[in-house]
Amino acid sequence: MKKAQLSGSLRSNVGKKDAASLRLAGMVPCVIYGQGTQTHFAVKRTELDKIVYSPEVFQVELDLDGKKVTGIIQELQQHPTKDTIQHVDFLELSDSKPVRVKLPVRLTGSARGVLAGGKLMTVFRNLQCVGLPGDLPDAITLDIAKLKIGMSIRVKNIEIPGVSILDPANAVVVSVKMARGAVKGADADDEEEEEA
Repeated sequence: MKKAQLSGSLRSNVGKKDAASLRLAGMVPCVIYGQGTQTHFAVKRTELDKIVYSPEVFQVELDLDGKKVTGIIQELQQHPTKDTIQHVDFLELSDSKPVRVKLPVRLTGSARGVLAGGKLMTVFRNLQCVGLPGDLPDAITLDIAKLKIGMSIRVKNIEIPGVSILDPANAVVVSVKMARGAVKGADADDEEEEEA
């Protein structure tokens, strides 16, 4: 999993008035928990936006007035109309404790079925996974080069060492469907073409 750094300042007061004044000053109130204690702090909104509004999933190395902890974003509260970040909950990571996280799905290659005129359907853009922080990849990379029209990759076909995928095993992640104008035999194997 990719890493990002954030510097935060510890909050002495915790309450609605304090949170509102922090937001006015361009800061976002945050909390980190998961290893016994809760720590309340604030970070600059501009720094946090770079991590939140990114397709990547990050392990965030937090520097809280000299104390260093590593966490991941567990929950995010946004303003209902402005979409600005109002509050962030971080879960502190431990190397020996499995963590649950949504990992992005990345596709590589050009599907044979698409080259033959089929339509690529990506059903899942993220998959819910659980594993130790050290085992979690940056993303789930799927090679779709061999997919012909009518073929798909399901959750049960994906293997990541040390990581379990929590989505239903039979769920289709990506598939190639028949489209108008598709040439049915155009994605046949080279051997079959030679025989013909």
